[in-house]
Amino acid sequence: MTPMSPMTPITPTTLDGFDLRRLPAGFTDNPYPWYEALRSQTPVRRMPDGSVFLTRYRDIEFVYNNPKIFSSDKKQEFLPKFGQSPLYDHHTTSLVFNDPPLHTRVRKILMGALTPKAIHQMEAGLVRLVDGLLDELATDARGGTAVDLISGFASAIPVEVIGNLLGVPHNERGPLRDWSLAILGALEPSLSEAQMQRGNSAVTDFLSYLRGLVAQRRAALGDPQTDVLTRLILGEGGTGELLSEEELLQNCIFILNAGHETTTNLIGNALVTLQHWSDELHRLLAEPHLIDDAIEEMLRFESSNQLGNRRALEDTRLSDTEIPRGTLITLCIGAANRDPEVFEHPEQFRIDRPQHRHLAFGSGIHLCAGMSLARLEGRIALARFLARFPGYRLAAPPIRGGRVRFRGFQSIPAFLA
Repeated sequence: MTPMSPMTPITPTTLDGFDLRRLPAGFTDNPYPWYEALRSQTPVRRMPDGSVFLTRYRDIEFVYNNPKIFSSDKKQEFLPKFGQSPLYDHHTTSLVFNDPPLHTRVRKILMGALTPKAIHQMEAGLVRLVDGLLDELATDARGGTAVDLISGFASAIPVEVIGNLLGVPHNERGPLRDWSLAILGALEPSLSEAQMQRGNSAVTDFLSYLRGLVAQRRAALGDPQTDVLTRLILGEGGTGELLSEEELLQNCIFILNAGHETTTNLIGNALVTLQHWSDELHRLLAEPHLIDDAIEEMLRFESSNQLGNRRALEDTRLSDTEIPRGTLITLCIGAANRDPEVFEHPEQFRIDRPQHRHLAFGSGIHLCAGMSLARLEGRIALARFLARFPGYRLAAPPIRGGRVRFRGFQSIPAFLA
């Protein structure tokens, strides 16, 4: 299968005018030809607002692995964008948008609840969850009715997993997905006033809910080895590493956001991509032991998180380009993961690709804390779906989520077989 062509032809003139805030037609459907053109012609691209857009693997890896030169702290970047608002307070307090020492403290506490042993213990419950969702899909599909593989399957899995990690009662999980979508939607390069209002309202409502949940948990602590909220409350046992109430609440929101949309996208992207690359689907059905490799290739081929950001803390250089202190930098993960310097025939989806050097989970000190859990969710969801419905097919063109930073689908209508 060959990739779709972009709706706007890529010429030297259109490439010169490339702007993340004013994207060309068709970009969200298929950004990869634009990434390829930028990577081959201007891999360190100065944008109209003075920021820099990186598309080459080696440059992005260098930025990831040099946190003393390139900061993750977003206060300077987000204040003009969000103003003094709930969105600003959240996105400048969460783990992912901070440098040490806050980043170090929160990550250390969180990782204590995401050990290999703890994740292994989640597997049986995750299998039951996925099988239950597949039973519901089978019921809904009776008589040849099309079902939605996002709302009925992919999005339900991470919400339940994270709800379990935080100990959110099942009857109170209804708003979690919408809150997450609204808050993460505010990270897009360009925002409408309506998006801003939805994001601020979601942070406010989520914080209000969490204050009650945290108060209940303080009164009746859970097991810190399995209950992430209890672990965040207690801090790193015996070391005095406690989070402030604000840090605690905002990082509870972060945990939902970090594990929700990206995992939903991983599962949804996999189900659609395998339909387009039917030879790979048939091979995976015949050789199910390749499931782990298939998940890694999906993370590379259709990275759930396409963009990251940093700020230069000192004058530096990337390749032959001077980067002045204070420059805002966008890391195009989706472009790096299709860099031909690293990946042979990168536009091909191959479940037996021999190495997995993708940057879908980042690199360096900000390597995704939940990547092992995301892999587990993706592996169990995809393997058990294919075993149950090997003949599934799309009932209509899937509807894209319309995001630039987070690449996935809003809806995937499908027939099951």
